[in-house]
Amino acid sequence: MAEPTVDVAIIGSGTAGLNALAQTRRAGKSFVLINGGEPGTTCARVGCMPSKALIQVAEDYHRRTHLGKYGIDGHEGMTLDVPEALEHVQDLRDTFVDRVLGNSTDDLPEDCFIQDDARLLEPTLIETAGQRIRARAVVIATGSRPLVPESWSGLGDRLITTDDLFELEDLPASMAVIGLGTIGLELGQSLSRLGIQVTGFDQLERIAGAQDPEVNQAAIDLLGREFPLHLGTAAEIEEQGDRLRVTAGDQSVLVDKVLCSIGRVPNVQGLGLENLGVPLDVRGVPAFDPNSMQVGDLPVFIAGDVTGDRPILHEAGDEGKIAGYNAARGEAIRFRRKTPLFINFCDPNICAVGLRWNQLDRATTAVGQVKFAPVGRALIMGRNRGVLRLYADKASGRLLGSEMIGPKGEHLAHLLCWCIEQGLTVGELLRMPFYHPVIEEALQAALYDLYAKVDARHKDGLTELARLTDEPTRGPFE
Repeated sequence: MAEPTVDVAIIGSGTAGLNALAQTRRAGKSFVLINGGEPGTTCARVGCMPSKALIQVAEDYHRRTHLGKYGIDGHEGMTLDVPEALEHVQDLRDTFVDRVLGNSTDDLPEDCFIQDDARLLEPTLIETAGQRIRARAVVIATGSRPLVPESWSGLGDRLITTDDLFELEDLPASMAVIGLGTIGLELGQSLSRLGIQVTGFDQLERIAGAQDPEVNQAAIDLLGREFPLHLGTAAEIEEQGDRLRVTAGDQSVLVDKVLCSIGRVPNVQGLGLENLGVPLDVRGVPAFDPNSMQVGDLPVFIAGDVTGDRPILHEAGDEGKIAGYNAARGEAIRFRRKTPLFINFCDPNICAVGLRWNQLDRATTAVGQVKFAPVGRALIMGRNRGVLRLYADKASGRLLGSEMIGPKGEHLAHLLCWCIEQGLTVGELLRMPFYHPVIEEALQAALYDLYAKVDARHKDGLTELARLTDEPTRGPFE
């Protein structure tokens, strides 16, 4: 069998694969892109984008419950056409997928974009679509899929995953959401706000991946007001007529459908990774360098959700760029990764930036916080709920990380992420301007609380005002 040769073979055309492709084309190297699944990225098809569209519909509809106290009449008569809302979400989803395809694979020659499964026969020999292709380097970017226990596989369409949810034309009257990580919690709250009777289950005592105990408890308290949350015990499902009974410990509920969101597994089945000649972990994934994305010392690179390391779109994009850059140049350059940033789009947002609570050295870390209850801007919006926690190195005052649940958290998290990336200290942040009244004043208050607990304060007692001359100057807020 003839073996055409290319410089780079990329397996998977999701976010990581497309970014690897861009780097390969920029380097002027020959390539083949192989994709055996649905075209378009996970984000556009079944992840970030359609879920945010559903969240927006649910948030806007839920807002009616606040209108009465503003003196706005007629809100009690507002209704929701669920099939029409779902059609709107699907229309947006299709737009996002079309944009991805239009900007990435539509212009590729047929011999450069193969829509079929791939199998590695050797580290650089691939079998696909009835042919074998030899590559000088390979990028594995096959993504992941929802995890469904084998014992639940016989429940048919009464058990759905995120791959199925955005294909529904209508919603049932009741649902259980099993798995309250980011996607389960976001969708659970949205479904509840759309009028579905939702019950949430998770075997962990934490939700949304929160590590900080104060943030986690606040999240449980706030989200638990909207739909029941049963935590700390694994859920079991049994058929009861044409419905499903979900039980966890002494908690039990009868529902029409179950949304299974207990995690994702890498798409490696049938890929032939055992032929790489390196050890594989329990998920069937080889060890790799997260800064170069190289597998062992092979001309093989792995990127995106298939690694299970940082399953977030911007991280998958960065990993694809690193893998593609190295694969195209025959190198293994190690790149500095960006400050970790996690955002859950529940209302309020649940966010984490930089070092997490479980990664901190408590003896050398100062913690500052503010609750959103008295924050003026949040109070005006009727969203003064949650808590913001900041972590800094006690000695230097350098900001290390943050976890929060609060209004407009997605924006506060970005600000903090950029500051950590720049290595800024608490004192330097307090010298930044803060407008009034804005949500960012919550950040300012948390920084004041944190500033009092670090050692790296200016000897002359300056806080947010920088020195204008060589003469000691005190700020008006001492």
